Amino acid sequence: MAFAQDMYDHAHKSYGTNEVLLSSAMAGIVFGLFSGTPLCIVGVTGPISIFNYTVYELVVPRGIAYFQFMCWICLWSMVLHFAVALLNAVNFMRFVTKYSCTVFGLFINIVYIQKGIQILVHQFSIKDEVSGFASIVVALVMGLFGLAAHFFSTKSNYVHPLFRKFVKDYGTPLSVVFFTGFIHFGGHLKSVDFAKLPITRSFHPTSANRPDDWFIRFWQDVSVGDVFLALPFGVLLTILFYFDHNVSSLMCQSDDFPLKKPGCFHYDFMLLGLTTGLAGLLGLPAPNGLIPQAPLHTESLCVHKHDYETGKDKIVKVVEQRLSNTIQGLMTLGMMSRPLLVVLGQIPQAVLAGLFFIMAIGALNENEIIQKLRFLFTDPASRESADFPRNYFFVDRKWFLVYLALQLVAFGFEFGITCTRGAVGFPGVLMFFMVLAIYFPKFIPPSQLKLLDSQAADDLILKSLQLKKNN
Repeated sequence: MAFAQDMYDHAHKSYGTNEVLLSSAMAGIVFGLFSGTPLCIVGVTGPISIFNYTVYELVVPRGIAYFQFMCWICLWSMVLHFAVALLNAVNFMRFVTKYSCTVFGLFINIVYIQKGIQILVHQFSIKDEVSGFASIVVALVMGLFGLAAHFFSTKSNYVHPLFRKFVKDYGTPLSVVFFTGFIHFGGHLKSVDFAKLPITRSFHPTSANRPDDWFIRFWQDVSVGDVFLALPFGVLLTILFYFDHNVSSLMCQSDDFPLKKPGCFHYDFMLLGLTTGLAGLLGLPAPNGLIPQAPLHTESLCVHKHDYETGKDKIVKVVEQRLSNTIQGLMTLGMMSRPLLVVLGQIPQAVLAGLFFIMAIGALNENEIIQKLRFLFTDPASRESADFPRNYFFVDRKWFLVYLALQLVAFGFEFGITCTRGAVGFPGVLMFFMVLAIYFPKFIPPSQLKLLDSQAADDLILKSLQLKKNN
């Protein structure tokens, strides 16, 4: 819903709540039932939101029909997805290391914070100053309580572990529910006109210019030149999904989780191409793997056993199943019904901003780049092995700084390009730094690089990427 608000604001109401709900529902059901990796949560992401409204800003001033053009982008991308999968080109994802994953994770989380701030700034223009400042307060207070619940459940040993797990799993949605009702508590809040999540008719497109059957007449109002102009955009979208979806899949199958079933990357990428084409034909934002939701989904399915010697919970197994992904897809589809859609329409936009802050800051705390920065600025006399990965204490400080600088430079370029008119090209930046990481052993000693970087998933998962058994 937060991304629905983002695209609604930036693409002049071309996309809204129904488009995001239908896209997420389609992805959840298709990948829950047919995917080789049903643990990977698929839906509308921040990068596709940026991609869609950047394309809007580029083509609409040229007089090009936006939805027809986006449909051709998705159709080209579908063909390219099929080609990549059939040629086993997903195989090259085995060269992706945690360098690329952590940089991309940091990029996503900072984009979340940026989106939250943009929503709050927008309140001053769509309402008034009172609503703007009140929205900031609500978002910050919600963020405070949501993060308190997150850190209580992950960093404390208070009360029973089952209660902490409940808070961890449901703290964020309960924060959304509570603060949606909070604006109705009365007092001075009664005089504030909070902007709400915009909704439309149930099971209908947001834009009044679109037909009710959702189908995009991609052969109308476009020239042959426009069709081929969509091809380079389709290439960029394919690059984005090649990295974003496969990294999401790798992260939800990382070596942190004791999985027993192998991945199915080539088939899943072809399946993603199918949903991309369907999204284009229906005028929806194309779904793909979600970060941090995909790894968080696997984490929520972990069975823990408390280790009384170390005082920490240890993962003993993962419940690998298709039910949760499929059910959440069906429930998302149900949210398009009128009663539930009206309920969604009661969510203040300030709460969506707070949701962005909770998701971003909670995940930032676990990001390896942030951990390295925290380690770097912690008094050496106060560093404890329990607070940081053990390899940080053994790596040479020089190479620690070099590797950290490479991560920060990659993040800077990825985030920086999204703040320009060239934001549509940020998938190319992602791919460039993924390839660059392959050459790190050329100038970083292998013994040091082993302490700083590692493969993104364990051997069982990566084996499914190989072209031949003897690779």
